[in-house]
Parts: sequence; C-alpha cells; structure tokens
Amino acid sequence: MTLQQLMGYMRRAIDDYQMIQEGDKIAIGISGGKDSISMALALRGLQDYYPKHFELEAFTVSLGFPEFDVTGIRELMNRYDIPYSLIETDIGKIVFEDRREKNPCSLCAKLRKGSFNKHAAAHGCNKVALGHHTEDVVETFYLSLFYEGRLHTFSPVTQWDRSGLVAIRPMIYVKEADIISFARREQLPIVKNPCPADGNTQREIIKNQIREWNRQFGHNTERTFKAIQDGLPDWEVLSPSSIRRRKGDQ
Repeated sequence: MTLQQLMGYMRRAIDDYQMIQEGDKIAIGISGGKDSISMALALRGLQDYYPKHFELEAFTVSLGFPEFDVTGIRELMNRYDIPYSLIETDIGKIVFEDRREKNPCSLCAKLRKGSFNKHAAAHGCNKVALGHHTEDVVETFYLSLFYEGRLHTFSPVTQWDRSGLVAIRPMIYVKEADIISFARREQLPIVKNPCPADGNTQREIIKNQIREWNRQFGHNTERTFKAIQDGLPDWEVLSPSSIRRRKGDQ
C-alpha cells in the first residue's frame, strides 16, 4: 500500500463520520507500532490539501521500560514536520511491581489514557486520533460479546466527557495487512512493545479465533464489520452518499 492509498481510505472514513472540523488541533497517540506511525504520516499528508484546516501534535507515552527507544520515531516525525513529545511515566513499575496486577492491561490502559489526555489538553488539542484499524473494530466487538455479554465496540467518533477531548479513529477502513505492507514499503521505525503482557491477552485469543473463522467461513471480518456499521447506533454513517443509500433502503 502506498501513502496515497492509505490517505484515500482515511479520507473516506474522516468524511463519512465527520471526524475533522475547521481549526481542530489533533493529538496523535503514537505507541511505537505500525498502526499509529502510519496514521501520523497519512494525517500529515492530508493536512496539505484537506478542505478543513487542522493542526497535528504527536505524543508517545513511555511506560518507563529502559529498552523503549523512540529515536527513530522522533527522527521520522521531524522529517515530516510533525511536533512530537515523549511523555515519561512510571506506569510499568506501578502495574507490574507495585500493584502486581494479574490482568494488567485494564489498569495500564487507564493510566496511559490519563497521562496522554493531560498532555494533549495542555498543548491545546481538542481531538485525539487513535490508530485502530478494521480488525481492531471487529476484535473489540467479539471481546465485548464473549467477555462482557453485550453488543458493543468503539465508535468512529467518541466524546470523552471527563477530559473534554473527542477521540477519532480515521483508520477504521484500513485492513491490517495493508498497514503491514505500508510499514514495510516505508521501512517505518517500529519499536517493539516491551510490555511483559504483550501477546498474552484476551485480545490475542480473539484475534487467533477470528483468523480461524476467516479460514473456515471466508470474509468473516468483512461481514462482521458491515454488521457493525449497519446495526450499532453509534456507527451511523454521515456522508451524503451513505445517507442517500440508507434512505433508499427504507
């Protein structure tokens, strides 16, 4: 996948769900993985010609692990003229040493989100861009179904009441395989996740199960994604073409 193709998928999602408004300042959450870095570059490309003007600022929350080196990410952000900051924390120590959480992901996510939101607001950002792709949407749906007993996944646009920030997910139309292709093509400076719980989570169990369903039934991910779009209230498509299509279905 090329940068132009990635920008095209993201532009469609941004337009469909009206993610960006004139004058927005968007905080990009860069974890160090392929998804968030790819999103940052595509949003920077869209800045040059998107009809609504917006600013970008990128942040990475460090959990305090010494082997987490963002030098390559910082150099890439500088090359693309994206302001970048590393947020230093001791979240790793709190979760794994002080609290010794048996299920650390929930607490870690809460602490990371709090730290990120605090810095985003301090830098004048009103929106947060998260790098969730198509498979993330589907995996979260099945996680909610099997572990919580409800039909739910994160929506394309979410108002975070406590912080006053709005979360947007411009990568929802992008498949993970395409992001992998883009990351290899661009030789992105991906930083391996040093978290001890990485790869040993409920999400990883669901991810493997979905792969098996795709092998057995074919296109399970695509069908589930379409069902989410058509069936969950928070996923009402807002583009004119989609509105016309929905009216025609009634």
